[in-house]
Amino acid sequence: MPDRAAPQVLYVEDDRIHLILMEEVFRLLPGWVLRTAETGAEALDALADGRPDVLLVDMHLPDMTGLELRRRVAADAGLSAALSGVRWVALSADDPTDVVRAAREAGFDDYWLKPIDVSRLQAGLRALLSASPDLTR
Repeated sequence: MPDRAAPQVLYVEDDRIHLILMEEVFRLLPGWVLRTAETGAEALDALADGRPDVLLVDMHLPDMTGLELRRRVAADAGLSAALSGVRWVALSADDPTDVVRAAREAGFDDYWLKPIDVSRLQAGLRALLSASPDLTR
């Protein structure tokens, strides 16, 4: 079991190249723990196994959209309560004008455009950590 004093991130992404990139980014973030899931179903299993501090969710998963994943969590009262305070970030290469609104309406805290800018990603993660009283350690 990972150290719960360390910030935990669950990255839900089916593109292997993006997963490898994120693993490399986390090598530059000492003290952070990255877990991954490649489908919405794997993400739901991972969420049932342990609460992350931040969820980074690709909007186009093979078995459901990121919006559907967010809605499924919200519809499950027990899981939703267990994940209270978790920060959700939508990741997509889609034109943000339509997707950002839909993501916010579904309960995402932010939307980050792909391709990922490594320095912005690191700054964004640190900002999420410092902005949430549940995440400060």
